[in-house]
Order: sequence, then structure tokens, then C-alpha cells
Amino acid sequence: MHIVLYQPEIPPNTGNIARLCAATRTPLHLIEPLGFTIDDKHLRRAGLDYWPHVDVTVHPNLEDFLVKVTPPRLVPASTRAATAHHRFAFRPDDAILMGPETRGLPAELLMRHPDAVRIPICGEVRSLNLSTATGILLFEALRQTGLMPD
Repeated sequence: MHIVLYQPEIPPNTGNIARLCAATRTPLHLIEPLGFTIDDKHLRRAGLDYWPHVDVTVHPNLEDFLVKVTPPRLVPASTRAATAHHRFAFRPDDAILMGPETRGLPAELLMRHPDAVRIPICGEVRSLNLSTATGILLFEALRQTGLMPD
């Protein structure tokens, strides 16, 4: 399993996701451009003492990630996806792709990678916080694939 953040913008979200990845031993991939630097104090504050335990790689673009990591399937997360995350069959080596906080994933990227999932939301809320959504998706994927640590 991999977590891929496509052009993340908000340092505390990425720091929280880094902590999540450290806690689950899940590789984290950051796709540039980033809305911050890796040594950003807000980023480090959110995952301060966990950074040495995060398997993080920064890629100049998504194509670089796909060439170097070659997961069998990229699973984009989008509020525009048709399939709810709990109805989707995750695989152990999937790469869950999360979009930037202010705009989400580009439509052309969703068209190229059709295995997109959404988290059902009730009420008038448009979307969930990036780190919350990433946690929901990662733990569901780990549960389904039997990779959830006891």
C-alpha cells in the first residue's frame, strides 16, 4: 500500500498524514509542486518526532512516481467518484492518490485512472479534511487486504 499526495498545499495536513504513514508503515509519496518545503516548521510540528520513521519520497511529477514505483493500480480519491470506498476492492499494493486541498485532483487525471473512490458524506459538508480522508481510506484498504496490524 502507498499513499500519494498530489501537489499538497497545507503543511499540517501533510505532517498528520506522515504520522499516519509512520504508524502504519505505509510509504508516503509527495508529488511536486508542494505548497511548502519539507523543512517547514508547521509540517514538522504535525509529525515532529515521527519523521525519522516515515518512508517519504518526493517526486517532481506523477509520471516520475509511476515510473519509479509502478504500483499495479492508482486509486484516486475524489468527491466526484462513483464508487464509495467501502464498496471498492482494495489490493495490497494499491497507491491511494489524494489531491490538493483547495482544488482536488484534475479531471484529466481521474479520466486516466478510473479506479477512483469517494467517501460518502451526509449533510451539507462538501468534503473532509485531507488528513482525515486519507486516514479513512488507508485504514479501510488495510482492513480489506488483511494488512491491518493487530
